[in-house]
Amino acid sequence: MRRAEGRVWVEDSVAGAGPVSGKVLRDRYVENVRPLSLGLVHMEGSTMRLGPFEILRFGPPKVTRAGVAWPVEGGLAAGARGGSFKVRAAGGRLVASLEGYRPRLPFVLYVVTQLPIHHVVMRLYLLRVRGRLPEPGMPAAPARRFTAAAIDLGLCGAIALMAGRKRRLAAFAGIAAGYHVACWSTSGRTLGGKLAGTRVVAVDGSRPSAGQSAVRLLALPWAALRMRAVHDEIAATEVIAD
Repeated sequence: MRRAEGRVWVEDSVAGAGPVSGKVLRDRYVENVRPLSLGLVHMEGSTMRLGPFEILRFGPPKVTRAGVAWPVEGGLAAGARGGSFKVRAAGGRLVASLEGYRPRLPFVLYVVTQLPIHHVVMRLYLLRVRGRLPEPGMPAAPARRFTAAAIDLGLCGAIALMAGRKRRLAAFAGIAAGYHVACWSTSGRTLGGKLAGTRVVAVDGSRPSAGQSAVRLLALPWAALRMRAVHDEIAATEVIAD
């Protein structure tokens, strides 16, 4: 991100998997706003809404052969008219950029609240457009994944027990969350993953971001209930044999 005269320029990109048209980029963005915001935000024409509130108002999108651009015209999240939101396929990558946007929030608040959410949503959107094929590596066998998870849970449980006798459940939850997000977002490997020979990657083969790792962790209980790796589907990740 860079900043000049109260406006910001932000960019996110992932490795592409083939040609993507501007029309597809536009349509997939409109389709993904609602699921990526857990149903809280939706597109109504060229306006992004949170319930009855107009979060961002865009002008008509300009669609090209390999990209789409929406001019920012207003809304509660915009401090002034101007700037644009663009998505394009270029140089073998899918790129989403916010250019010359003036946030309404004070800059410090924007950096710690709106900006991290923007990065997570944009990365997940781009990875969904990219798709899961071709695969980023050989998928890890279920037995390896189970072994890695058992080792990691045992490790976090042991640390929580040593932390003290009170509030062990809260200690375990905090330790497990910090441990997994830190490991996945720095190397893709927890201690269990290293011993079992597995690694977590984004579907384009890159290292998961911290936000992406947090989404994957939060979706784990749902995966346990469904007995299926829906947390990897939601977070656009894959566990590969390392």
